[in-house]
Amino acid sequence: MIRVLIADDQDLVRTGFRLILEGEADLSVVGEASDGRQAVELARSLAPDVVLMDIRMPVLDGIAALRELLSGSPVGTAPKVLMLTTFDLDEYVYAALAAGASGFLLKDVKAQHLVDAIHTVRRGEALLAPSVTRRLISRFVAQQPAPPTSSKLIDALTAREREVLVMMARGLSNAEIASAFVVSEATVKTHVGRIFAKLDVRDRAQAVIAAYENGLVSPSSAG
Repeated sequence: MIRVLIADDQDLVRTGFRLILEGEADLSVVGEASDGRQAVELARSLAPDVVLMDIRMPVLDGIAALRELLSGSPVGTAPKVLMLTTFDLDEYVYAALAAGASGFLLKDVKAQHLVDAIHTVRRGEALLAPSVTRRLISRFVAQQPAPPTSSKLIDALTAREREVLVMMARGLSNAEIASAFVVSEATVKTHVGRIFAKLDVRDRAQAVIAAYENGLVSPSSAG
């Protein structure tokens, strides 16, 4: 059973998501929060597996709540966080991904996509496959200062790890990367784990952002 916490200041949104999730045999809504402060407190007391977190909330906005939640949790114990936004090019989404969110969803997401997204992040695979997410990361990284021509972080990766990271930036899953390299999925998982450790990141979203910011990939090459 995947335990889900819904954090949104709109009653109708919370109710709608609850109705969708409670119709799934393996999903359980353990709580609802109407502001960021309450979201952090409930996440710590209820220990959900996944938090649906609205970006714009009163008292404490979603990004601040995300940072507080992740910074106050021992490594490996924090819930996966899916950020909710009204607009697919919300200026805060990149900051949310950089802060440790596992991905983001539009509030008008279709029911099955919502369910699939929760399963995706629960497995530890950031929600990067949808083209809108890749486009958004690309857009905001492109607005940052030019990346360095050489990065100690990227230089620490082996050639194969850099290849895996580039494919992650293109939105490929572990299974798709394994197929492309003709290796086992377990081998790819090992590479991904080492990439996380060397880049000091929590998940795929942060790893991909690091790849952009350190010049391994560019908005045009990840397309």
